Amino acid sequence: MNFLVLLLGLLPSFIWLSFFLQEDIHPEPRKMIFLVFITGVFAALGAYFLQLWASGQLLIYGVFSESLAYLSIFAGIEELVKFLAAYLVIRRSRHFDEPIDAMIYMMTAAMGLAAVENIAVAFENGFAAITVGSLMFRFLGATLLHALSSSAMGYYWAQGIVRKLTPIYLLWGLFMATLLHTVFNYFIVVFENGFIYSIGVLMLASFFVFYDFEKLKKNDTITL
Repeated sequence: MNFLVLLLGLLPSFIWLSFFLQEDIHPEPRKMIFLVFITGVFAALGAYFLQLWASGQLLIYGVFSESLAYLSIFAGIEELVKFLAAYLVIRRSRHFDEPIDAMIYMMTAAMGLAAVENIAVAFENGFAAITVGSLMFRFLGATLLHALSSSAMGYYWAQGIVRKLTPIYLLWGLFMATLLHTVFNYFIVVFENGFIYSIGVLMLASFFVFYDFEKLKKNDTITL
């Protein structure tokens, strides 16, 4: 039974990972994809402890979980941790040789983190509580959110390297990823039918992310 719960928790991440990897016209080595994914898994633990600490600090100052500031800080922590997971693995790798690789590896790290979230939710609710609706919520909701927000940051990372302005573009990418993440969570938390609005936000974000993929495909190499 636990194996089935684990499998169902992993399924949304594996599906989106497989889907987004199709965007890479020069596929990355499976070993690198696996390594970044696993690093994303461990990054989820780092994000959890950072958020636990941040929650205590924010409550001291009267910042509560439904506030925009709280949601923004929690989203920012996750986006930063996902970036670090990808960066630490690929920054010196010879396989990081195309602009689109930044988006691919960022998305891969995100799927590792999302897998842990999905597994945690699955085990918390139990196998009996897992329904088609709950799976679709994770698949079309939080898992896709992580894929899109990290891909967007990967795009700005690549642009920063190409334009020799990496720190500036990384900060902008972190801001954009955090903004998307925050808006998604805000709709979920504040509005009764917020999931519908959140899905609309993700559909709009998907258009821009896949447009970014197409733009980066036109560049062959990057200089690290």
